[in-house]
Amino acid sequence: MIDTHCHLDFQAFEQDRTTVIERSKLNGVTQIVVPAVSAATFKQTIKVCQQYSELELALGLHPIFIKEHQPQDLNELDELVTKHRPIAVGEIGLDFFQADLNNDKVKEKQTVFFTKQLIIAKQHKLPVIIHNRKAHDLCINVLTKIGSRGGIIHAFNGSIQQAHKYIELGFVLGFGGMLTFERSSKLRNLAKQIPLESIVLETDAPDMTVAQHKGERNSPEYLPFIQQALASTKQLSPDTIAQVTSANAKRVLNI
Repeated sequence: MIDTHCHLDFQAFEQDRTTVIERSKLNGVTQIVVPAVSAATFKQTIKVCQQYSELELALGLHPIFIKEHQPQDLNELDELVTKHRPIAVGEIGLDFFQADLNNDKVKEKQTVFFTKQLIIAKQHKLPVIIHNRKAHDLCINVLTKIGSRGGIIHAFNGSIQQAHKYIELGFVLGFGGMLTFERSSKLRNLAKQIPLESIVLETDAPDMTVAQHKGERNSPEYLPFIQQALASTKQLSPDTIAQVTSANAKRVLNI
């Protein structure tokens, strides 16, 4: 299986990164996509991905950190994409969920950075990994305007109508640890309606952990819990879930 979204470069894994990767492989997770989040951490993300053949590099400027992003960061991103040729530009997007990000000035800056990173991805003929909270309609509008080579909508939790629009634009939708919680009936119903050919699995480790490890650091080795939850939701075998979602990830990320 492929974990399409995992921050193994974060400090949370500094002490046992190699062990986590080995345990993940024992659990059937053979490839892990590691998206960068800021220019300040680009070097660390690149370094970690170069150390392990199981890791796939993505480079981008995360909307959560929009206040620290500077215009020159976009130039650095463009240069590093040229030099290191990541599999995607990400983690990029829009986040209007947090109160400190939900004002006109910050929203405008987010939209500008999102748009410019989409253009970088388009110029380099790369897919994108998109983080989106409370801004799906704007995201779809920007994607439609700029155009893209598709990619992944990370931790998708929009409407079924928005899901179909993303799929029409060439995207697959990421489902993670929230799917393992019994209370996530809305998300499970959404996963049930979306074609399996448009779904990929992700952990978002060290965050958004699975129900089986609630309160603990999340890990890519827990991807089988998400696999099982999706299998149960769709009434399909776990093997089918693994095969199809991995094929989806390989297709959209050109792995």
